[in-house]
Amino acid sequence: MKRIGFFMVVCLITVRVFAQNVATPVPSDMVRINGGTFMMGSPASEAGRGNSEVPHRVTVSGFYLGKYEVTQREYAALLGMNPSNFKGDNLPVENVSWYEAVEYCNGRSYTEGLTPAYTINGGNVTWNRNANGYRLPTEAEWEYACRAGTTTPFSTGNNITTDQANYGDRKETTAVGSFAANAWGLYDMHGNVSEWCWDWYGSYLSNAWTDPVGASSGTYRVLRGGGWGSSGQYLRSALRNYDTPSGRYSYLGFRLARSSL
Repeated sequence: MKRIGFFMVVCLITVRVFAQNVATPVPSDMVRINGGTFMMGSPASEAGRGNSEVPHRVTVSGFYLGKYEVTQREYAALLGMNPSNFKGDNLPVENVSWYEAVEYCNGRSYTEGLTPAYTINGGNVTWNRNANGYRLPTEAEWEYACRAGTTTPFSTGNNITTDQANYGDRKETTAVGSFAANAWGLYDMHGNVSEWCWDWYGSYLSNAWTDPVGASSGTYRVLRGGGWGSSGQYLRSALRNYDTPSGRYSYLGFRLARSSL
């Protein structure tokens, strides 16, 4: 019922643009992530690593990723509501389920005349990988972008401090962009809120992969980045977390991606 209500709101506020063959400029708040190959996961020697972080070679095609986590201002402007626990226009939206995140992606695509990335039928969501609309990053895209060319536990090196990310003692979200960006111009990839990814949570495969999209089915969707209440080890670039797609918490948000077509 909640998701049906979302689409009623989208229909009321949306002006559809049907000329899909017209190139749409990528918003200024997104970064072009050039494709490349990296080692996903973590070495056995990395402090705090989980058993699921099996290192394997992954190639990622170029894509676009939001500089910032989606803010409460952006979410409320589209939907006319703000579910967040910590209120503030420039704070990341939180208390948003995975289902609500993909619905936001589609709603934003409709309003900008883009082809929606997702087909949503109740709890079943399929991804049209040829669509130019907004979507969630895959887990591989997220880690590749978070690392920004680094191989250390954090994009900041072997350690991270509370001067570099929102975690530990602050106990609430901070405005997006409050800390320095990584080398590729992305903010808050470590801390602030954990971010939903597209993938079902499952075991990595040991061989090399190009543009992996995760397990074909599952119970949990992947979360990345750690949040305001996390300890430092849970902010590592390789750290994998997960929750049910209906989960809503004050440390859970998302950022937008778009395919490079």
